[in-house]
This record gives sequence, structure tokens and C-alpha cells, in this order.
Amino acid sequence: MRNYLPAIIITFLLAFGLFWQSCGKKKMSSSVQYPVTEKVKQTDTYFGKTVEDEYRWLEDDRSPKVAEWVKAQNKVTFEYLEKIPYRNAIKQRLEKLLNYEKFSVPIKAGDYYFFYRNTGLQNQSVIYLQRGLSDPPELFIDPNQIDKNGTTAIRLLGASPDNKYMAYAQSVAGSDWSEIYIMEIATKKKLPDVLKWVKFSGVAWKDNNSFFYSRYPEPEKGKELSGQNQFHSIYEHKIGEPQEKDKLIYRNNEKPLLYHSAAITEDKKYLIMTVASGTDGFETYYKDLSNPFSKFEALFTGFQYKSSVIDHINGKFLVRTDIDAPKYKLVLIDPKNPQKEKWQTIIPEKEHLLEEVTLCGGKLFAKYLENANNKIYQMDIDGKNAKEIKLPSLGSVDGFSGKKQDKITFYSFTSFTYPPTIYKYNIETGESILHFNPNASFNPDEYETKQVFATSKDGTKIPIFIVHKKGLQLNGNNPTYLYGYGGFNVNLTPGFSASRIVLLENGGVFAMANLRGGGEFGEEWHKAGMKLNKQNVFNDFIAASEYLIAQKYTNSEKLAIAGGSNGGLLVGACMTQRPELYKVAFPAVGVMDMLRYHKFTVGWGWIPEYGCADSTEADFKNLYSYSPLHNIKDANYPATLVTTADHDDRVVPAHSFKFIAKLQAHQKGENPVLIRIETNAGHGAGKSISKSIEEEADKWAFMFYNMKIQPKL
Repeated sequence: MRNYLPAIIITFLLAFGLFWQSCGKKKMSSSVQYPVTEKVKQTDTYFGKTVEDEYRWLEDDRSPKVAEWVKAQNKVTFEYLEKIPYRNAIKQRLEKLLNYEKFSVPIKAGDYYFFYRNTGLQNQSVIYLQRGLSDPPELFIDPNQIDKNGTTAIRLLGASPDNKYMAYAQSVAGSDWSEIYIMEIATKKKLPDVLKWVKFSGVAWKDNNSFFYSRYPEPEKGKELSGQNQFHSIYEHKIGEPQEKDKLIYRNNEKPLLYHSAAITEDKKYLIMTVASGTDGFETYYKDLSNPFSKFEALFTGFQYKSSVIDHINGKFLVRTDIDAPKYKLVLIDPKNPQKEKWQTIIPEKEHLLEEVTLCGGKLFAKYLENANNKIYQMDIDGKNAKEIKLPSLGSVDGFSGKKQDKITFYSFTSFTYPPTIYKYNIETGESILHFNPNASFNPDEYETKQVFATSKDGTKIPIFIVHKKGLQLNGNNPTYLYGYGGFNVNLTPGFSASRIVLLENGGVFAMANLRGGGEFGEEWHKAGMKLNKQNVFNDFIAASEYLIAQKYTNSEKLAIAGGSNGGLLVGACMTQRPELYKVAFPAVGVMDMLRYHKFTVGWGWIPEYGCADSTEADFKNLYSYSPLHNIKDANYPATLVTTADHDDRVVPAHSFKFIAKLQAHQKGENPVLIRIETNAGHGAGKSISKSIEEEADKWAFMFYNMKIQPKL
């Protein structure tokens, strides 16, 4: 989201008198004094049902009144956090844990390799380039020099075919909005080209001097962060020309609520356009770039499946698809004869999810997900001669990308206790060589990871990863942090977080549940947790919670739950359905108002996942039944720290604002219910290290304090 800190300062001066009207203080039994949030008379009618929306005014992110409310809430929250005696000690421990060198997987462009490097506590990782693998690295772009506050993030988008130029996206304060720039690689000279109002886009280089990208029209002034985004369109940009001269390649003027993205086959023969009505399922079209009069031709239509073109090989498209294969398969499709019965199967659907397929060095690299752990197989272009690439242990893998002529490629490996480690892979010999080994300041041998299965309400087995110190006593009294997501076909796999070490080294348990709604077991697993089946996700998470208690890992007074975005919805739903089950709740940047989420920015894109309250009575009843905002009632809720940010233009902060306002009004127990509103930050991407450390320190301090635990630091 865009940061409105300057607006907050200005509007404070304009609206000081409104502060005491809307934010008077109310004494609570928990000894925390919450600002009183004004209620307004606002109702909506859905299929004959009248629904109150008494905090609707908090949706206006331009309002001086809202700015004062934000300031008042943050004041109460930080006064509470500052009283926790070991808060600063946790922050210092986190700084030490995170202060180790980190590298990304190198990206090859001609004679150069590009990679991200962070010396430890740099707010943003710095981009370097290196000629070959033996020359010393050179600085390419340092975001920390561009923005001393560390709130500007930079993402490489790809080099031109002749490797003369590198395109990159620059975003500020965590907003999804970005601007595209071009830099000459050899001279490191930034060109004058600036492409604005870009969102959810890469670049697809057509030739050495032009590329395709996606953007929105310039939004209405004042609506940049909350206004609905419409008419996502594909443009062609020529190097050296102003954006006003960019050629419109495709826009659907009849259907403004669609995403359009562009990619090009490696041989530059075809432009591939993907069209999505939201976050589930998409259509695919192709355009012959050798014919200036060619139009887009349909390869896949309808939004019920996910079929991705990997590349173009000898006149056919190599496609990963879930059509008649919910765990995916790889096929070759002749665009002249695209009928399903004429497809050639390269990799058939198997027992485990085919998560990804990449092409590099004339070989296929198939990444499978087996019980939420990755396995990688190299095979010939026809799918034969498959061989497994041995990994250090169970965990997650990323990489194996490149071009047809490449002889080597790179990949990273990580697990819960294994920081991201980079390997160089020889495609011909199949040998993996350690390229970069991080030196984090903890001993992974002190911890163990296991995978167990809980039984959900309907009998479905739900995998749970559990991490803790070796020799942990199952006495039912260990502080436990349960994390989940459960949506949008997103796979949760083992990954390292230095922040979690604070929990683990204090005898805590980290648990991560693979809930329905994710894609860990294919499309059927995803569909079992979306739309009218969404309650399954909450049942799965509750079952995981009850498992941890039943198996004596913890008890309800030592159990915290956490999740962000769709995971924030998960936490909000579970804490309102089963408040007695948890001691602490961390709903982060959550979708809390399920009746109005589609009215903001790109929220309309989630309708295929959630359904829409305005569309059908069945959808309304389903959404209303679990919407966190609408299911708050007088109860003893867990100690809650809601987190959001003023620049979150994906899940707008109004969700969190309205949720905490109502929660504070209905909290009947002693547990504090607070909101932490970050400034100069967004949905999470690009957040600076310093802000991350501060937020993580506050979370662990809040959790330990409310569990009455004195951490050893």
C-alpha cells in the first residue's frame, strides 16, 4: 500500500478537534484504555437480510478523522508494548540472528550473472553483477542509496535479447504499484524511460529495443491506494520513447475486471497472453510475432483450469495443465490442431503434485511436491531418462531456470532449520556444487522437525510440520505458534525464518499446517477449501490446534495462531469461532470484511476463490457465516495484535481497522486486543529489515508477555 504518513501529519493539524470527538477513551477490564471508535448508522441489505456496517467511515483512507484514529490506536498499542520489560532484548536478539550474509540464486544474462546480496542488516538487498563466476562482483543497483529510509524495493525483470539492457521494477513503501526503469548493463547508465502505474507485471522482450508489459490507467487522484483497479492492459514500449507513445496491444473494453499478462517464447516467435478473471483459473492466447497482421488466437478458454505455456518447441507448445489431471501433467500441443485428443503427453499425472516445470540446457526440470516437500527430477525434452537430483534433506527448492544453451544452472534449498543455501548444478554431469553457504548464528543440530497428521471435522487428514528443540518434554505447557494460510492454491513448504529461532531457543514449538484451499495435494485439495467449502479451511486449522493440545505439545493458555492476508482471514475466523481455544492471535493484513472485500483495489480478483455477497444468496450466506468482522460478539477473545500498514493496496487496511474497532467494543475478558499500524509499508513485499525486526520483536514480546513467559535472551 502507499504510505500516507505525510497526509496523516497534515490532516492532524486540520482536524485536531475531531480527535476528541471520535477517539475518546474507554476504560477496559484488561487495564488497556482503547480509543472509543465512533459508530455510524449504516446498513446494507443482502437478499432480504439487513447487515449493519457501523464502522464504514474507517474505509476512507483520505479522511483526517481516520488519520487521527490511526494515531490514537498506535499510541495505545505502542504504550502497551513499551511496558514489556524484555521487548528491547528480543529486538537485539533478532538483530543478531538476522545479521548474516544472504545471497539469491544467480540469474544469467550473456556473460554476466546477476544476484541479490544482503550483508546482514541492510534494509533492502543490493543487486550485483559478475562477469563469469570468477571475476569480482560489481555493484549494479543499491536500493538503500536510492532511499535512505529503506522503503524502496527493486526487482529485476529481465535482460534484452542482446543482454545490453536490464529492465527493473521499483516500488515504494510496500505498494503494489511500481515503476519500470531500464539500465544499460555495461555502463550501468540509467535510461530516461519511466513506465508508471504498473501493477502485477513482468516484461517480455520482443527484440533488443522493445518489450511488452502490463499496466492500469492512471487512477483517480486520491484513490491510488483504495480505488478499484480496472482495465489491466498490455502495452509495447520502445526504448528511448516516452510512455505516452507506448502501443496498446490488448485491452478488453467490455470486461474491465480482468488481469492480462504477457510472455514470449524463448525463440521470440510467439507472444503468450494469459487472461485471468481473478486468482483461480485463466485463459491462454498466442500471437504469431513473425506476422505483423496476426491476431491473438485462443489456446485455452474459460477460467476453470490452469494451463501454463512453458515454451515453444518445434512448432508445438509445451504446457503444464490440470485439465483431466488435478495434480498436473506436461503435454505438447500443436496450435494448428489443439484438440485435447491430439495432445502428446510428456509427463503424465502422477501420485504427487507436479508443482513446476522449467527448461534449461535442453533438459526438463520437474519439481514435485510430496507431502509438502520438494523433489526434483531432470529428464530429456521428451520426458524420458528421468533422474532424481539429490537434495540435502526434506525441504523446499527454487531455481533450475535458464536458456537452451546453458551448461550450468543454480538452485536454492531451504528448510525450517536450513537457511537458503545456493548450489551450482552441472546439467551434463548432474553434479551439485555448493555455491553459497550462509552462516547464521544458531546451531541447527539442536532442533528437530517432524510431520504429523491431524484429523479434521469431516475425517480429512491434515499435515502439520512441527519444529522444536530436541528432547522437548510433551508436558502440555510449551509455548506454541501455529501458522496457516489455506487458500488461493498456495503451497506452504518448509522454509527458514531466523525470527522463529527466538521461539525455538526458548523451548517453544513452531507448527505449520497444510490446510485445504492450498495446492499441496493438487487442484482437488484447493477446491475443497474455496467458495462454499471455505469452512473446511477453518475446521482444518482448529483440528490442528486441538491436535497440538491433545498430544501435549501445549494447552489453550500457551497456544498462539498466526497468518497473513488470506491467512489473516483464517486467524480472524478461527478466533471468532473458537475464542476459548487460543491465548494469542496474530491476524496480519487480513481480509476481514467478506461482504465488501471486492470493492477495493484488486479485491474483485478474489471472487473466484471466495464468491461474492452481491452475486448469489448462497454466496452471501456462506460469506456472512464466517466473515470475521460480522461474527464478533460479546466474548472473551484471545490477546490479539492485529497488524496492517498504511500502504497496503492489496488488502486495504480498512479490513483491519473495522475488525479491531468492533473487537475492542465487544471484548469482555482481560486479554488486550490491539492494532499495530505500520507506516511506509504495504502488504509485506519489500518491507525493510529494520521494520521487519521491529514488528517481529513486538509480536514475540506480546506473545510471551500474555503467556506469562520470561524468555531467556
